[in-house]
Amino acid sequence: MSCPDQAGPKGRIHMSYKEEFIEFMVRSGVLTFGDFVTKSGRRTPYFINTGNYKTGYQASKLGEFYARCLVANKAIPDVLYGPAYKGIPLAVTCASSLYTLFNTDVQYCFNRKEVKDHGEGGSLIGAKLKDGQRVLIVEDVITAGTSVRESVPLLKATANVEVDGLIVSVDRMERGSGELSALDEVRRDYGINTYALVTVRDIINTLHNRPVDGKVYIDDSTREAMEKYLDLYGAKG
Repeated sequence: MSCPDQAGPKGRIHMSYKEEFIEFMVRSGVLTFGDFVTKSGRRTPYFINTGNYKTGYQASKLGEFYARCLVANKAIPDVLYGPAYKGIPLAVTCASSLYTLFNTDVQYCFNRKEVKDHGEGGSLIGAKLKDGQRVLIVEDVITAGTSVRESVPLLKATANVEVDGLIVSVDRMERGSGELSALDEVRRDYGINTYALVTVRDIINTLHNRPVDGKVYIDDSTREAMEKYLDLYGAKG
């Protein structure tokens, strides 16, 4: 599900929640438009690269958006889990924002790419998972859902936890391995809740012929290309 619009913490008044986040991605150089090829080999007219977040301000704002989404959906877990590598800073900044903005203290952890055989050992860093805890996976964007399929057994092998959900920044609304979107496949296969700050449909509706800092990023031709892409690769479920 996409996160509902809401006012910010402590009663601040914002523009539409989705509009604010979409403009933030554009200004951060994370959401770009042109001619790209995805890892899956699909040719796409837009690209989302969260690796372009690189400042303290951006990290702070990003954590706030994730935290607001969890609060709006009443989906705050016991532990946030960030898959290496892009999920690591997302889990940390989200946990920080939940505390500073909403006075809610949650634990976080993340995985190593290789199991450490000395010191404290193990494959997880941060919170030590305990039986019965609710864990939520924090990701950037998923296409095939590979990291989630790797994360769930890893978490459950560590302790008898409940993998409570998955949150991502953007739902591209593309088919996964079948006719459903990657998020819907995760929901179906693992019985967990999935949340997206915004969808590609939100992006189109927000930016079409609407300038950001004087520049129009989605004109009629770009919108047509994005609609064709959705017609070709969009989820049918």
